[in-house]
Amino acid sequence: MRLLPTVLSLFAASLSVSAAAELSEPVKAMIDAAIESGNPDTVRTVIGLARQTNPDDAAEIDVLLAAYNEEQAKIAAEAEAAKIEAVRTAGLFENWDGKGELGAFRATGNSSNTGLTASLGLTRQGIDWRHKLRGRADYQRSNGKTTREQYFFAYEPNYQISDRVFLYGLAQYERDRFQGFSGRYAVSGGVGYQIIKQADLQLSAKIGPAYRVTDFNNGQSESRIAGLLGVDFDWDITDRLKLTHDTNAVAETGGSATVIVDSSNTSVNLVTGLNAKVSDKVTARFSYAIEYDSNPPKGAVKTDTLSRATLIYDF
Repeated sequence: MRLLPTVLSLFAASLSVSAAAELSEPVKAMIDAAIESGNPDTVRTVIGLARQTNPDDAAEIDVLLAAYNEEQAKIAAEAEAAKIEAVRTAGLFENWDGKGELGAFRATGNSSNTGLTASLGLTRQGIDWRHKLRGRADYQRSNGKTTREQYFFAYEPNYQISDRVFLYGLAQYERDRFQGFSGRYAVSGGVGYQIIKQADLQLSAKIGPAYRVTDFNNGQSESRIAGLLGVDFDWDITDRLKLTHDTNAVAETGGSATVIVDSSNTSVNLVTGLNAKVSDKVTARFSYAIEYDSNPPKGAVKTDTLSRATLIYDF
């Protein structure tokens, strides 16, 4: 008979502990409401407060948090898989992002004037591939006479080998008769490396052989084997302010000893810009460009500069 009171006492104590371990309905309702809000910060804040104010129920609260994290991870994985599948099955004309730019410029060098500038850039980001199309036009007429006429177009595909290493290709066309050529065509391919890869700071470099053909204003044409070096720098100073710098240098060597000695040419294009975000779609940009040819056509100077003030629209 002495055993019965002991068993009853232990059973009562067990019921008491179980009751104490159960999370109260108001606290559980508060956690459920936070989860239904869909805001992860709210969920973690509410669960943190619940754990502080209900230390005896910490184990049950941790179970709810673990279940929430597991569900969120599953949702994220499904969304990422759907995104990847959409990219893989996208058509040729799908998944392009674009930027249109319009503004004014100030040029010095082979021409000294102020005029209008316009450009268009398109980017298509795939799983391993990225395609970039760029086009720009600067044009001005004064007193019925063209005083500035420069056109530029480039297509650059990139293939990502690893997190930092990529292969690039480049096909480029330029026209600037004030610099002495009616057309300049270049093709290149090589390897690139992402030197710095952070959320707010990126620096990459690329290098490879190139082949360039130049058609001069006087009707002559020449082709050369070249080497290309490129540097791309982007720094998000703040959420709305961004500094960019792009460098492309092409060093030519002729196909014979005579051309190497007498006709070598190095062209350098430096562009530094400051972007200020006006809205989600519109950005104001000021840029300064230096274009240098070490061996320009007769009558042309080696260095041109171009200052641009533009508005960029993302679409």
